[in-house]
Amino acid sequence: MFAKVEITGIIEVVTGMHIGGSSAFSAIGAVDSPVIKDVRTDLPMIPGSSLKGKMRTLLAKRYNKVIAANPDDDDKMLTDLFGCAKKNHIKTSRILFSDMVMSNWDELKQQGLNSKTEIKFENSIKRTTAVANPRQIERVVRGSEFPMSLIYEVEDEDAMKKDFEILREGFRLLEYDYLGGNGSRGYGKVKIRDVQIDVVIGDISDDTVEVCQQIMNEV
Repeated sequence: MFAKVEITGIIEVVTGMHIGGSSAFSAIGAVDSPVIKDVRTDLPMIPGSSLKGKMRTLLAKRYNKVIAANPDDDDKMLTDLFGCAKKNHIKTSRILFSDMVMSNWDELKQQGLNSKTEIKFENSIKRTTAVANPRQIERVVRGSEFPMSLIYEVEDEDAMKKDFEILREGFRLLEYDYLGGNGSRGYGKVKIRDVQIDVVIGDISDDTVEVCQQIMNEV
């Protein structure tokens, strides 16, 4: 069989999030580490690669029986879902991630915010010399929302149910970890909500759709 299912939802930023953009052409005095932004709207964005990479890394910690040298050595259940580029074991990914752009800037402005991001000043001290190294890190403000859209390619309905259980686990793990950088310092805590599935191509039994939606309701 062949079908495609869209998985939608909202990623809400709970603590300031930093997913780095380029600072190659920053002027003197500019922020040391800016966040990545959509070039057309200048709104903060979450690259699909960042979400996929983080979820796969967390799931690898959860399911791999031994530490994998690279993602192609992950447990079979993960390479079946996320794909594998290993020679003679090439698999295409069943799940496609899209970039996400902040969607609630107008709402945040009504709440009194005048900037989509905040600048966090940090300072590290070299222990041997006590010399300070100040830096400025840009963060997406808490309360920002990003509309999530994933496309799952259905090959088998039984496999789909198992894959959705893995995705549910990935979302749960992410909520108890962080997205982006500097998570150990409090950055990047997120909440995932309003997850819905919709068959956009092909036909899937109502029973399978209902089971998979119930799995996503547990995120």
